Amino acid sequence: MFKQKVIEVVNNIPHGKVVSYGQVAAYIALPRAARQVGWVLRGMAGNNVPWWRVVNKKGVISINGNFHADRNLQKKLLEAEDILVNDFQVDMGKYRFIASTKLLKKLQLSDNYIQEAISKFSI
Repeated sequence: MFKQKVIEVVNNIPHGKVVSYGQVAAYIALPRAARQVGWVLRGMAGNNVPWWRVVNKKGVISINGNFHADRNLQKKLLEAEDILVNDFQVDMGKYRFIASTKLLKKLQLSDNYIQEAISKFSI
């Protein structure tokens, strides 16, 4: 269930936008599970899940590399979406995706939680 929710959120990040691991965790109502989101995404390279659209809370590409991907690949994939990556960092103010109320309702979150999640990441 956790893995499927992570995948659902990540699949809804539009082309040219990014989110943080913490955002994904918050959007599935487990705000302290950012590290676990990273573990799920670690195995997504080679799948149709746009894992490269997830960076750390400061916008830094934090992938250490594994058998399928590394930070250079993530940078290349982000740049292919016209996201400017400077020294392995993305401007979160410019490129951050904020989930819509509609998406968060689809994830079966309560109305109060939805407002809190949206306001936490709004700029």
